[in-house]
Amino acid sequence: MNDDEHLLPASPAGDDGVVTSNPWLSLRRFTAARIALGRSGVSQPTAPQLEFQLAHARARDAVHLALDHTALGDALQAGTGLPCLALHSAAASRDIYLQRPDLGRRLDQASRQALRDRPCEGAGYDLAFVIADGLSALAIEQNALPFLKVLMARLAAESWSLAPLAIVRQGRVAVGDEVGELLGARAVVVLVGERPGLSSPDSMGLYLTWAPRTGLTDAARNCISNVRPAGLTYDDAAFKLHYLLSESRQRQLSGVALKDETATDNTTLDAPPRNFLLDLD
Repeated sequence: MNDDEHLLPASPAGDDGVVTSNPWLSLRRFTAARIALGRSGVSQPTAPQLEFQLAHARARDAVHLALDHTALGDALQAGTGLPCLALHSAAASRDIYLQRPDLGRRLDQASRQALRDRPCEGAGYDLAFVIADGLSALAIEQNALPFLKVLMARLAAESWSLAPLAIVRQGRVAVGDEVGELLGARAVVVLVGERPGLSSPDSMGLYLTWAPRTGLTDAARNCISNVRPAGLTYDDAAFKLHYLLSESRQRQLSGVALKDETATDNTTLDAPPRNFLLDLD
């Protein structure tokens, strides 16, 4: 529960003469979606209306929240042991970023030059991670480090040379192509804050691209979405991404030509499907 949720009245649980409950009420335990809200006459009850306004405010706050790249960089370096590079997209401010998506897909000149001036690392790197605030810096601040710790534990048993972590402010997914290309990485994974939903202002997306270079389209990427404790867990996301990375390196491709054929090792996803209607009271 969030700190301010105690300010809201409880959602309607049944008929009380004022609020008429929805017969789907028992289904709410299976989803965070706004279903079975009940009604008061022809209107929505007060509690669900206030909950909607609070969720909408949280989503707006997540979009406009500025990424604390210094604190994030310190935490990432301490948690992963990798150096961090502070970069910026061509979108000079948050307002410009929201109005000009194209500028968020490219680095600014100073960041581009900083990567070009870095000492050459021989044959380059197998993998680069790009951390971009995207449309939810909150998602990155909460999820990037714990996810990377889980993923790197899987990569540690294999021979992956890792580039320095690149933190890109005002960045969108495609900025990873330019960063990966300038770092000389054979593959790049972009961790980005996803567009907030009314029940998920903290959702992080993962985008894998083999042979990154400027100008690629979304068809060249593989996406894993909704990475957060209340969505796709770090363990499950790391399992899927590790599989895709291994297949991508073996086949030297990504995107529509690379399919996720994993059978997860998590027992919650490994269980046989069942009809949730049979669990209703």
